[in-house]
Amino acid sequence: MSLTPARCLILACGNTLRRDDGVGLWLADWAEQRFSGKADLRVIADHQWTPELADDVAHAQSVLFIDCSIEALPGSVKLRPVEPAAGGRVLGTHHQSAAELLALGRELYASLPLKSFLLTIGASSVELGEGFSEPVEAALPEACRLLEETVQRMLTD
Repeated sequence: MSLTPARCLILACGNTLRRDDGVGLWLADWAEQRFSGKADLRVIADHQWTPELADDVAHAQSVLFIDCSIEALPGSVKLRPVEPAAGGRVLGTHHQSAAELLALGRELYASLPLKSFLLTIGASSVELGEGFSEPVEAALPEACRLLEETVQRMLTD
């Protein structure tokens, strides 16, 4: 965890070698450039969300998770609130969902962000390859607009 908890934490995952699966990492890079110099914003981008991130999540004031979705219509952009996963232990050794990370943060650190959202972009292809499909490429302006509005709101609330 960083020494100072983030007012707004952006947590993105994806794989740039699996076509649309890399959109989360692309958006994290865009946000890092767009909000460069904002001390109260932190961006973490990796191939998957792991249990080690629960500390950062638990201590952030707000979290914006970003990922592609293979269940959504290709190119659809959705922003929804995320609640901690219900039930018992959620500790896994590999990939965690946004809800599982929130639950793990609550379990280990007795802390939750005040606001947590998940921004997803519907994937058309997660096959091996680079570059985005046409639907995801077309959705990038809307995703960037929504990401920017959400982060601005999180930084001012």
